[in-house]
Amino acid sequence: MCIRNLRIPTTVFLTIFFLSILTSCSSDQKQKTASTSEIEETKQVADEEKKTILFFGNSITAGYKLDLTEAFPALIQERLDSMELPYQTINAGLSGETTASGDARVEWVLKNPIDIFVLELGANDGLRGVSTEETRKNLRSIIDKVKAKYPTCQVVLAGMMIPPNMGADYAEDFQRIYPELAAEYELPLIPFILQGVAGIPELNLEDGIHPTAEGHAILAENVWAVLQPLL
Repeated sequence: MCIRNLRIPTTVFLTIFFLSILTSCSSDQKQKTASTSEIEETKQVADEEKKTILFFGNSITAGYKLDLTEAFPALIQERLDSMELPYQTINAGLSGETTASGDARVEWVLKNPIDIFVLELGANDGLRGVSTEETRKNLRSIIDKVKAKYPTCQVVLAGMMIPPNMGADYAEDFQRIYPELAAEYELPLIPFILQGVAGIPELNLEDGIHPTAEGHAILAENVWAVLQPLL
């Protein structure tokens, strides 16, 4: 039997029309959700594949009285990102840290794998007149712990100098700690992390010790010069 000129009631037609729209929107939404999920998964995989650079130090690394984005580790991250290098930085600086307290804390920051460990400690020892042998022993212990936990991790040693307040002999002994440890462990050495900043009033805060944001830009250059060949 042939049915001609079949008319669908308006209400039925509208119901079918809106159902088709809803079905189409639902399908589009599922596709968008799937697309977003894929992007997030891709980003997560990319983050997991990045190597880690951990900066372990005192108030210099922490960026004392500055926004964390102004401290040199963050500036290093900006440069890595601009060059599309697969590294992420972690700022593990702690104001007031000595080599002794750093030695006590370092195992906590070694919970996750690290590929490069930048060690910047000792300034507070020097300002307090801690024995240079004690400072040397603590730095050696930190290096040993890092290498024991992650044998392939590259440790970078940041050198420090202090003013001769405690006497010229003490200042000279203190300064020798870093190149001697670097030679002993065959580590890359940043000769003096505050090079070009120490003693320049406009590059330091009112205390004359901690770098300004402009000072940290110079610190980032000092660190980058030694770090870049390792990447």
